Amino acid sequence: MKLLRRRSSVKDAPQQPWKIRQDCLALICECAKDEYPHEFGGLLRVDTLDKHLISELVILPGTIAGDTHTLFQMHMRPLDFSIVGTVHSHPSRSPFPSQADLQFFQKYGRVHIIAASPYSFSSWRAYDARGGEMILEVV
Repeated sequence: MKLLRRRSSVKDAPQQPWKIRQDCLALICECAKDEYPHEFGGLLRVDTLDKHLISELVILPGTIAGDTHTLFQMHMRPLDFSIVGTVHSHPSRSPFPSQADLQFFQKYGRVHIIAASPYSFSSWRAYDARGGEMILEVV
């Protein structure tokens, strides 16, 4: 009888921790404060050398901010493989994703940040594409 051995897969590989630069997170908080009481939205770009370090915020032209929504003009998104996810703010104190947020997460990236009022280093959360909360180290 021949034993079947399971091949190792990418899923079995240990996940490298995600990080975000402190100045990038500060910019996200400031943009969210500036857009209040409307939502703010943008894209997240990783560093050219460290593919798990979010280092830049990309603002799409024509993004529409409302009281309860952000409409991204995804046709304006650059053809850039360093964009790994999205960020948006909630004018409320809730950093938790809505059903619409969860659907959006599945389509656009691997890392998603929600910044909630008062838009400080302690009022945001990061999520994966399935909406599961993830740890994002600030460096």
